[in-house]
Amino acid sequence: MQLVYASASPFVRKVCATLHETGQVDDVDLLNVKTTPLTVAQEAAAANPLGKIPALIRPDGPAIYDSRVICRFLDARANAGLYPQNRLWEVLTLEATADGIMDASVLVTYEGRLRPETQQSPDWVAAQWAKVIGALDAIETRWMSHLSGPLDMGQIAVGCALGYLDFRHDARNWRHGHDALAAWYAEFSQRDSMVKTAPTD
Repeated sequence: MQLVYASASPFVRKVCATLHETGQVDDVDLLNVKTTPLTVAQEAAAANPLGKIPALIRPDGPAIYDSRVICRFLDARANAGLYPQNRLWEVLTLEATADGIMDASVLVTYEGRLRPETQQSPDWVAAQWAKVIGALDAIETRWMSHLSGPLDMGQIAVGCALGYLDFRHDARNWRHGHDALAAWYAEFSQRDSMVKTAPTD
């Protein structure tokens, strides 16, 4: 299989961390591309009509995307139990919350990198960051016991979301007011799957 990939993407990192956690790293070759909403890589467009990454190219079926679909596929392929039936809806909700953090924070990144300064909207950036903070507040107050439980996809997604905040938005100090989450991430970020998938430009 081939993964259409860019190491800076938190969504790609979530898939790569899942590969490590499920013992499937050697089953997938990484196809590194440079792609943005304004300039879509040909390989990304060929695998995903939306032109987004990650996309997983399979020899025995059509390419699949987005990160949630790929992670669910990899979990099923390895019978890894990252989506346990007895906690399925909680896991999916936490994963969606983490993906929402990724969505909003990536949009903040794009606003600063892809739009001319005169066209950037501080109000729009503030609104996106408010989504990040709202999600972090929710995790801090509602999800810490879940994060402290057995490993599942919700935890992997949250770890990758927080890693992206450190990578692109460290100056915004997401840890302020989220002491329990910061303590959890300090430990979780030392997992082999997180260390080996740390984002780079």
